[in-house]
Amino acid sequence: MSIRHLPAAVAAAMLAGFALAAPAVAQVSVQPAAAVTGMTSGRIGPSLTALVALAGVVIGRLALARSTGRIGTGNRGRMAIVAMVSGLIGVVVGGVLAATADGGPGTGNGIVASWAAMVLGLIGMVLGGLALARSRRTQPTG
Repeated sequence: MSIRHLPAAVAAAMLAGFALAAPAVAQVSVQPAAAVTGMTSGRIGPSLTALVALAGVVIGRLALARSTGRIGTGNRGRMAIVAMVSGLIGVVVGGVLAATADGGPGTGNGIVASWAAMVLGLIGMVLGGLALARSRRTQPTG
């Protein structure tokens, strides 16, 4: 798969992630106070959201590297926008999942992954914004 197809692949992964996360978010169950191990239904949605946010960080970093002209000639603006949108999804969905999680870390509700998604999403948005600003500044006029 070439780098040109990366934004489409990220979009497909995000759609698949939300399709899988919807039943996990809709299910409401009470977990015991003891620590839960393994992948529970409450951890799947936040984990997928954190992966989407991580993809935003990676794409934002690639777009930032490409905006300086060091690596190849990809579509810098599009990659930066994909990074910003992935980051925004991570921040918003991670925040919603963190707000609706019952209990704290170790209860199987995905609170740690929700916070990780928000932090990674914020980083992805910043990297995408920097890359977008640099790509617009370096574009030839006329």
